Amino acid sequence: MNPAPLLWLCLLALGATASAETPADAVRAVPVAPDAAAATAWQTEPHLSVIPRTEAERARIAKVLAPPTDFSAPEPFETKPAGAATTRLMPGTEAFSQFSPNMPVDREMDFKIGNGIFRKLWVGAPSSTRGSDGLGPLYNARACQNCHIKDGRGHMPDGPDDSRVSAFLRLSIPGGPDRPEIPGYIPTQPDPVYGGQLQDLALEGYLAEARMGVSWTEMPVTLADGSVVSLRRPAYAVEAPAYGPPHPALQVSPRVAPQMIGLGLIEAVPVADIVAGADPEDADGDGISGREQIVWSSQFDRPMLGRFGHKAGNATILEQSASAFSGDMGLSTPLFDSPSGECTDAQTDCRSAPSGQEPGIRDGLEVDGASLDLVNFYSRNLAVPERRGADDPRVLRGKEIAYTIGCTACHRPKFVTHRLKDQPEQSFQLIWPYTDLLLHDMGEGLADGRPESRADGREWRTAPLWGIALNGKVTGVESYLHDGRARSLIEAVLWHGGEAQAARDAVVNLPAEDRKALIAWLESL
Repeated sequence: MNPAPLLWLCLLALGATASAETPADAVRAVPVAPDAAAATAWQTEPHLSVIPRTEAERARIAKVLAPPTDFSAPEPFETKPAGAATTRLMPGTEAFSQFSPNMPVDREMDFKIGNGIFRKLWVGAPSSTRGSDGLGPLYNARACQNCHIKDGRGHMPDGPDDSRVSAFLRLSIPGGPDRPEIPGYIPTQPDPVYGGQLQDLALEGYLAEARMGVSWTEMPVTLADGSVVSLRRPAYAVEAPAYGPPHPALQVSPRVAPQMIGLGLIEAVPVADIVAGADPEDADGDGISGREQIVWSSQFDRPMLGRFGHKAGNATILEQSASAFSGDMGLSTPLFDSPSGECTDAQTDCRSAPSGQEPGIRDGLEVDGASLDLVNFYSRNLAVPERRGADDPRVLRGKEIAYTIGCTACHRPKFVTHRLKDQPEQSFQLIWPYTDLLLHDMGEGLADGRPESRADGREWRTAPLWGIALNGKVTGVESYLHDGRARSLIEAVLWHGGEAQAARDAVVNLPAEDRKALIAWLESL
């Protein structure tokens, strides 16, 4: 039998301009006076070459995305969370480092070269290794892989001597110019001395900005059956600041690096399908009022839907990568071309340090356009591992509980990606990321108090759940939520508040066997 028709049925399953402001925070850099037409442009998708859906396709998609009514068996294709881009499960540290198996053979070399750049250890300039210099002089890590450990999540330090390389503090202060092209924008600006991100490492001869301090307080939570789960509440501080005290109104937000799998598929989800799930006024009365994040894209010089980062602060993988090169490593790219990263005007030694920019070398940048494109391609094509135990009775019971108590109101199970002209790996796939890619109020317990574009200090983007329980096997540390405070899945659930409070309370009141079933379902993803 020719496998092509079968594959077709499986896939369908359906019957840059620079800122005029300070470059101190590449993530938040926006022009002062954008084109007026940009005010209505945020639902466009200039990063994708889309083939429009037919009416027949829309009807089939609606059918396959309908929620299940039978929980006695897995849904069709549920064991393939990334569609044809799903890879076989490789237990251990390599689980998140495989490429999409539907990638054409002639593109595999691009993936491997992108992986090499992602893993590259950068050094300070000047250096004899002219292809790898330009680091810092202030930075958080020497390689992308140092933060995204084996392409998985980072984690917070448990003690004062533990590494902080995969975690950092975002910084801002209130105020700054409004952005009328972004509805509901909350003005903030970088700290005038420390910028938009705390760099706790520096090249020899330079002073690191400060040390990220974190301390933990254990908080016991008693469940309805009498069992006790201990949560740890973090407290963060900017310790030993080297350039004077931060601004008195400093807003601090802790972050750990997120896992890298499935990013290209998330980028390929139609904006219209994400927007359709928004309910900012809670019109249906279910207590869930997700809303779209809208951010300024330096890549396309317009507002766009935010998708990437814990508050969905970037619209595309490429821009997320360029922001990390600048903020995390102090490396210039075509998008953010300052060789001193986000060092501020107050940090004169940093601003005047030797750079890795040389005429005729890497387009005069530290990370040239070709290298950034290769990292983008690599990040776009890290595959999602196949599901485990989807037909196990306990897992199926846990799935039914998740739907019943409302977990899937935010952790939306499935989408169908755009049909794309030039991205066969992401084109027209039925995917199961378990996120609606919207902002939700998660309550005071998880609040950081720091706005980002139109997300307020209590809002976070719904995190994808695919591969969630493999992170401990990949990195050696179980670490969940935006700052890694949760050491287990049940801890992560118990931190939920705000719009998720009712679902969280339902978990607290579950019989022990049902609670174990819910966790077994999460572990199967």
